[in-house]
Amino acid sequence: MKIADVRVIVTCPGRNFVTLKITTESGLTGVGDATLNGRELAVASYLNDHVRPLLLGRDASQINDIWQYLYKGAYWRRGPVTMTAIAAVDTALWDIKGKAAGMPVYQLLGGKAREGVLVYGHANGATLDEAVAEVGRFLDRGYRAVRVQSGVPGLAATYGVGKGRDFYEPATAGTRPEETVWATEKYLDFAPKLFDAVREAHGFGFHLLHDVHHRLTPIEAARLGKAAEPYRLFWLEDPISEELQEGFRLIRRHTVTPIAVGEVYNSIWDCHRLITEQLIDYIRTTVVHAGGITHLRRIFDLAALYHVKTGSHGATDLSPVCMAAALHLDISVPNFGIQEYMPHTPETDAVFPHSYRFEDGMLIPGDEPGLGVDIDEELAARYPYRQAYLPVNRLEDGTVHDW
Repeated sequence: MKIADVRVIVTCPGRNFVTLKITTESGLTGVGDATLNGRELAVASYLNDHVRPLLLGRDASQINDIWQYLYKGAYWRRGPVTMTAIAAVDTALWDIKGKAAGMPVYQLLGGKAREGVLVYGHANGATLDEAVAEVGRFLDRGYRAVRVQSGVPGLAATYGVGKGRDFYEPATAGTRPEETVWATEKYLDFAPKLFDAVREAHGFGFHLLHDVHHRLTPIEAARLGKAAEPYRLFWLEDPISEELQEGFRLIRRHTVTPIAVGEVYNSIWDCHRLITEQLIDYIRTTVVHAGGITHLRRIFDLAALYHVKTGSHGATDLSPVCMAAALHLDISVPNFGIQEYMPHTPETDAVFPHSYRFEDGMLIPGDEPGLGVDIDEELAARYPYRQAYLPVNRLEDGTVHDW
């Protein structure tokens, strides 16, 4: 199964996506997601200029060898651009291998460990009342788990609150990022009131999640985790900046609220300490940013040894190609926890036809050979790339802060 063609496809059906398509001499094709939100063209260039020439003529069935060749052969290892590029290659090769075997990828990973993949939706509102009402709307649609985010009184904009009702997209088109203002004190005062209102309105019969988005110090995160304990959060996500992993030890000492982190991690080495010292409960690394199915499975296998469950990132900055790949891994690993799921726009779904489906609070991967997802290249060409950036966050005194 020699690789005959490698192409990088950049499209913007409402937001930017980078897709790698590999074709073998026999005509089998595979697709991989290579989207790095706000830095898409860096990965596209990496693939076109540095990876494509190395793949042509190689045996597409040798996934492990190609992964190690791209990882160790570059010398400059890890990092979001490199690992996203490797992930795209790896995912496309698994897609090809599944098609060659006539099986969905999850069968190649050992088969199903469950019938479906529990997912959580994103309920948000500009006010507390709007957010509480949105939680109800998600429950009415069959979700068993809901993440809630709300505008904070006194702040003009807050992470997680979308400009539209159904499709949250933080990146904005333009030549410079949008700048927002943050006040930790206002947030810490408000967040427990949000949890209380949600539980008062909708009870405890579903999983409730919340994302801090790296904005607190360890002691502030410990305070929030302790305040949240009566509301039994499924998890508190990304409570602090993830560079200083020792900080999670302090959080652990003060609260039993479960902690989830990892969407910005790129390798097993980034999260090794958090997992082996049991400083977290859920690891959120994802297929597209952590080296593909091959490497993410290593992370999940390590996590399983230390009672850490999976909870992969799955926002709309990941294409349906990544979501399909994530579902095949989710449904096969023993320590699956939950999968983030933000539905894409109809335009995106049309560009990336897929066989996975939402049903009774879960996503079900398709049974087609491979990943069960593709890219309509003719349609993709109608949506040219648009420069867009994620916001930059500042404190009220102007200091740049974690977004």
